[in-house]
Amino acid sequence: MTGRAAALGLAAGVAALALPVVWGVAVEPYRLDCREEQAWLPNLPPGWAGQRLALFGDLQVGMPLANLATVRRVVQRVRAARPAAALIAGDFLYQAARDRAAQLRTLRELLRPLPAAGIPTYAVLGNHDYPVQHPAPHPNAAPAVRALEDALAALGVRVLDNEAVPLPPPGGVTDGTAPLYLVGIGAHVPGADAPLAAIGQVPAGAARVVLMHNPASFRGLPAGAAPLALAGHTHGGQIRLPFKPEWSGWAWLRHAPRRADGWLPAGGAPGNRLYVNRGIGFSHVPVRFGCPPELTFFALRAA
Repeated sequence: MTGRAAALGLAAGVAALALPVVWGVAVEPYRLDCREEQAWLPNLPPGWAGQRLALFGDLQVGMPLANLATVRRVVQRVRAARPAAALIAGDFLYQAARDRAAQLRTLRELLRPLPAAGIPTYAVLGNHDYPVQHPAPHPNAAPAVRALEDALAALGVRVLDNEAVPLPPPGGVTDGTAPLYLVGIGAHVPGADAPLAAIGQVPAGAARVVLMHNPASFRGLPAGAAPLALAGHTHGGQIRLPFKPEWSGWAWLRHAPRRADGWLPAGGAPGNRLYVNRGIGFSHVPVRFGCPPELTFFALRAA
């Protein structure tokens, strides 16, 4: 009887350990969290009041067991919602130096429905979109980055590299007021971000949304320059304790408990506000636990 009890206890222990793994591999990555947020912008043009922006990122095409089924669902949801613009926060690829042509073909197939539906689509690049993960620019990066940018441009996805552009007015109707600007900041790794140069292209007092991949770029923005800043990169920690979002893989890697997604309470200059999207794909391991992939819609309001 004792041996049987021990065997049952061992089996129960194995099952208890296996269940979270099965959930993290086969269930959680496909539980898309579609969030609705409000965002207040000073000097928002009247035509933009109530309009929505869609945000997603971290597709990680090329990752083993890449979460492409959820990427397709996200694209379908955005297409059905028809926001005023779709914003992609980088990390299109996982290993830009390997099977680049195949990854680009997959990427084109995944994203084509958005610009094809007439949804203005903009993006910034992330660290995984570079073939070499160095903290500083590397001479081998240029051809790979150019190939990715060309592939996205051919679809109708505009990549912003430390630049600001006026967004087309919703419905194509101008009301004579100043436009809403979108600022796109380059990848923090490999040292391709220039927040001051990017934000400096926005006319004084104009409403703006700031898009970046790595939240670290947020710290380089002056006070009041980014009332709505959007980022990805963290995957929300990817693996975290239930009901304790501050205890995640992101915190463990940095030896300090802190949130890795949502509205971050600190880290920027006064008047700036940052939202971090959890992304769709994986990094290092194809597991999500307590941290489902995310698609975020922002309804714009006049501050």
